[in-house]
Amino acid sequence: MSPLADDPARFVEDALEGFVDLYRDQVRLVPGGVVRAVPAPRSQVAVVVGGGSGHYPAFCGVVGPGLAHGAVVGNVFTSPSTADAVSVGAAAAGDAGVLMITGNYAGDVMNFTLARDELRRRGVDAHFLVVTDDVASAPADEVDKRRGIAGDLVVFKAAGAAAAEGASLDEVVAAAEHANARTRTLGVAFDGCTLPGADAPLFTVPDGVFGLGVGIHGEPGIGEVPACTASELAGLLVDRLLQERPEGAGPRVAVLLNGLGRTKYEELFVLWRAVRARLDAAGLEVVQPDVGELVTSLDMAGCSLTLVWLDEDLERWWTAPAQTPAYRKGALPAASDAAGAGDAGRDAAVDDAWPTAPSVDDAGPRV
Repeated sequence: MSPLADDPARFVEDALEGFVDLYRDQVRLVPGGVVRAVPAPRSQVAVVVGGGSGHYPAFCGVVGPGLAHGAVVGNVFTSPSTADAVSVGAAAAGDAGVLMITGNYAGDVMNFTLARDELRRRGVDAHFLVVTDDVASAPADEVDKRRGIAGDLVVFKAAGAAAAEGASLDEVVAAAEHANARTRTLGVAFDGCTLPGADAPLFTVPDGVFGLGVGIHGEPGIGEVPACTASELAGLLVDRLLQERPEGAGPRVAVLLNGLGRTKYEELFVLWRAVRARLDAAGLEVVQPDVGELVTSLDMAGCSLTLVWLDEDLERWWTAPAQTPAYRKGALPAASDAAGAGDAGRDAAVDDAWPTAPSVDDAGPRV
């Protein structure tokens, strides 16, 4: 069925207004997306994430201490504009520069590359990086062609944690690149998703099969496998990801079992039980696993499994505290939320109405 909406053409704007009203102590609207309501110190590198809507908690739900400083929000399954990325990037950036991260999709790559260049012209030290964790979308020798799916969260987390440690822009970029290089994901769909206002799903999965290798924009996957039990699915997902274990990787792994929007948490718990047994049998040591809806695809029925081969740095960044509207880990020091409260012009109240993004030429300074 089509998602609940008043006017499907305003689905994203209406959703963002509701989201920011609920979490106005944590985020505020700026043209093109959201930034932290209480900014980080100006000396901290800003991490700005983004992409189309329909993936909540990605991307606006992970803005907060220990994770992103801002999120650029496009229409459903549509890249944000260059102007939007410039606006949010400028709003989030302090004096240490900004790293912008998206999945590896043509529209995102084009618009965020242009935004990076525009920010540099304005004197902001900006860098852009894409996530490439989806093992189904290209072979191992063509990693640069792979999509970014649930592994987005891992890369965002590493970059945000490194920034919170006071790392330089080059060091934050290196942290994100290292996380991306150690992260692999494979997804499976049980049924397709439906766009707001549409009367039919983007695709359907035939009875008796699962769609294997699905993306997060309503793609039906690269193939089909016979429908199976949770234990059999766990074996399929784990065994495929283990084939891409990075050279020299140790036994400690972070794991994300991600629901794509319509799969019940109880179903994910059943699958996790089987995944954990498979990982244990492979001699892997699981570190702070996450199970739930992390990077979704509207109301798609299905899930994805992500493995991250940890080293000392990645484990520290993965387990570091974070507090956002949709994702929390550990406990932040009491003073951290107020660290940047004295930055003039960065703690304005939430706008009452959805702002119109400026063009690239007239996008204003950071707020």
